[in-house]
Amino acid sequence: MLSSLTVAILPRRDRVLTIATLGLITALAWAYLIDLGRRMSIGMEYDKTMAAMGMKVHIAWTLGDALFAFGMWVVMMVGMMAPAAGPVLMLFAAAQVKRGEGRASLSVIVFGLGYAAVWIGFSGGIVFVQWILLRTALLTSAMATADPRLAGAILIFAGVYQLTPWKNRCLAHCRSPLGFLMTNWRDGRLGPFRMGLRHGVYCLGCCWGLMGILFVVGVMNLVWIAALTGLVMLEKFGPAGAIIARIAGAAMIAIAVIEIVRMT
Repeated sequence: MLSSLTVAILPRRDRVLTIATLGLITALAWAYLIDLGRRMSIGMEYDKTMAAMGMKVHIAWTLGDALFAFGMWVVMMVGMMAPAAGPVLMLFAAAQVKRGEGRASLSVIVFGLGYAAVWIGFSGGIVFVQWILLRTALLTSAMATADPRLAGAILIFAGVYQLTPWKNRCLAHCRSPLGFLMTNWRDGRLGPFRMGLRHGVYCLGCCWGLMGILFVVGVMNLVWIAALTGLVMLEKFGPAGAIIARIAGAAMIAIAVIEIVRMT
């Protein structure tokens, strides 16, 4: 999605630094998720054993549990969304150089912080949802919905959102990073942060429904985390991203309806 002109404008040093930084952040996030998933699977096996012995499994949250869950969601969002931020960061860096702003590295970092702030805020909100589901016994120790009807409702809600104008608008902004920069440019010291924040909001509007599916398949199901990451990338960068989003939405609704009918 990057034009040859953009690549030519952006100095090789900044280009390599941006790509390497995003790659390193993504790799570290996934390494942590894989290790965390392994440790959590051991804990879930222990919980099953305790339950089989008739012993009560304690799932009430302490402050430490909440902070751990928050950190887990932040790392997960970084691993899933950092690659999607690559094109807009590269274009922003090239624009900074073309405008004679000198080295773009610092501005790109500030832009990235604004983008990350949105997903950090989302992580805080989703942890609250997770806490509510645990408090009401609607979430298993595998961090998946315990009630099939709730799972169906989540899939239908996420699927319907995929078909709405809000989704289409946000996806259009994400699929056109150059258009976003041209219409949302902000100068000043906080300009890059505000731009990153705004782009993050559009990105959140595009993807938040998909993140809810993790409560259906299991929050730490690494296979599904990778699959949803792939879907996000296809929607944003694929030649038929908008069509893929609609097909995915229709599939979610169909799967939910089939499962609900099967239960009746």
